[in-house]
Amino acid sequence: MIPGPRNLITDVAGLRVGNAQDVVLRSGVTVLTADRPLAASVHVMGGAPGTRETVLLAPDKLVGGVDALVLSGGSAFGLAACDGVMEALHAAGRGFAVGPARVPIVPGAIVFDLLNGGDKDWTANPYPALGRAAWTAAEADFAFGSAGAGLGALTGALKGGLGSASAVLDSGVTVGALVVVNALGRPTVGEGPHFWAAPWELEDEFGGLGLPRHFPAAHEPSPDKRLGEATTIAIVATDAALDKAGLQRMAIAAHDGLARALVPSHTPLDGDLVFAVSTGTRPLPDPLVNPLADAFALGHAAACVLARAIARGVHAARPMTGDLQPCWQSRFG
Repeated sequence: MIPGPRNLITDVAGLRVGNAQDVVLRSGVTVLTADRPLAASVHVMGGAPGTRETVLLAPDKLVGGVDALVLSGGSAFGLAACDGVMEALHAAGRGFAVGPARVPIVPGAIVFDLLNGGDKDWTANPYPALGRAAWTAAEADFAFGSAGAGLGALTGALKGGLGSASAVLDSGVTVGALVVVNALGRPTVGEGPHFWAAPWELEDEFGGLGLPRHFPAAHEPSPDKRLGEATTIAIVATDAALDKAGLQRMAIAAHDGLARALVPSHTPLDGDLVFAVSTGTRPLPDPLVNPLADAFALGHAAACVLARAIARGVHAARPMTGDLQPCWQSRFG
């Protein structure tokens, strides 16, 4: 595995990502989209998810593709970001055709950032406008760290953030990840700077520190956030031609990367969720030669890339006035 040229999810050709954020609100929205519908699925392992339209992504459901995926702050209020994205897609003539009508398909997931110090005393929900702005801003290059839906993210010890990474496999297939890290768990080992994801790091992309020589004694973590306050939400993507069932398998495997990078993860207090999408531009090799090889390689790559994206998001977070937690750069950089 080597990183793609950008080391972003948009190394999967055809994908675009847009961010919109409000510094006073201390929250934002991140949108992944493309010029044509994407095959998509999802898998949830956290105990407190907040989602919209995810049932459509089951392999047995009618709709075969999505027009965009939304990752948003704002807890349940943030699900309204999908409305803004739908409006923008509708204006562009996009959507699932039902006779002469078109209905944009925009699943989404949210993180809880209502208690992060931002001004949440709004009179009208700000998330539809943020969603539309994020979709409009979508490009192949985008900011990560303290940006978009990761602007106000926190973890068990350090500021969270928006992360992304990519890998190109020996087969030529590209896999990428996009993640909002707002976890109950910790991305680093003990009180030190070393990331749990270090064994999967490529080219010193989050500091090149490796793992510590001595690990702290094992301890029982405490639930420092309340039910619904913690979530890591992610998208893994590939150009390999996978159907919804194959993408669901890929999303399940990608959760391994979340568990490698955040300790603990998948708790009853987290809403951990992974979407998986495919542009379908790279046909898979003949399945009769080795029918399990592709699923094996893609699942492993998705887990590795997601672990790296989580560490990159935390590593790239920057300080802001009124922070409730230190960022990695301020403490260890």
